[in-house]
Amino acid sequence: MRVLTSILVLLVLSGTLSAQHEYPATDVENGGRLFLASCATCHGPDGDAVSGVNLTRGFRMPYTDADLVRIIRTGLPNTGMPPNNISEVNAGNIVAYLRTTAAESRSTSAPGDAGRGKTIFEGKGECASCHRVKGVGARSGPDLTEIGGQRRAAELEKSIVEPGAVVLPNHRSFRVVTRDGVVVTGRLLNHDLFTVQLLDAKEQLRSFQKANLREYAFVDASPMPSYRGKLSAEEVADVVSYLVSLKGQANQ
Repeated sequence: MRVLTSILVLLVLSGTLSAQHEYPATDVENGGRLFLASCATCHGPDGDAVSGVNLTRGFRMPYTDADLVRIIRTGLPNTGMPPNNISEVNAGNIVAYLRTTAAESRSTSAPGDAGRGKTIFEGKGECASCHRVKGVGARSGPDLTEIGGQRRAAELEKSIVEPGAVVLPNHRSFRVVTRDGVVVTGRLLNHDLFTVQLLDAKEQLRSFQKANLREYAFVDASPMPSYRGKLSAEEVADVVSYLVSLKGQANQ
């Protein structure tokens, strides 16, 4: 929201972020969701969409986490940054996210070339065999048409070289086993008390009655292969740059 965005703008102009310690992954994840929901519309998922402001730089002034939480919640007197009703826990999660983002940004590969990345995506990487961009490509993996407005460059890089490290809940595969032992794994489209609908690896819609299944559950591991060693560091950077550029509307 605009209030929280204004807070973050002023904080960044005040100095640079630096990670103080390791934060629980759940705190960072929640902080990321809050940031994307409240701030990324103006700042972008990498926090650098506003001219002269980069939320990944960190604070030059020695703010403690408690200082930042207080500023986010109560604002700053005699400035355009009023107090807001975000909870202390959520404010702390945003701080954890920003601290972690700053630390990760220092180890992220240098920006690549989006044009070369598109060529790799469609060619050597064979990414379109699972993913769809602007109506072109397969549907077995997540649609990436708007991925540049949803994920940070560091997160995209990690998903390419270490896809199993973090699997978003809505990207998990679903596995069913029929009573006669047939195993089907695919992208979950819908499920209710009685049925499960999947899009399998061949992009076939499969529907199952739960009463006829031996077992069914989400798969925690990512079905995406790692490109570590398959693509050079420069090629990974190129693909990341291409993905960051994808912010268009998905074709219906």
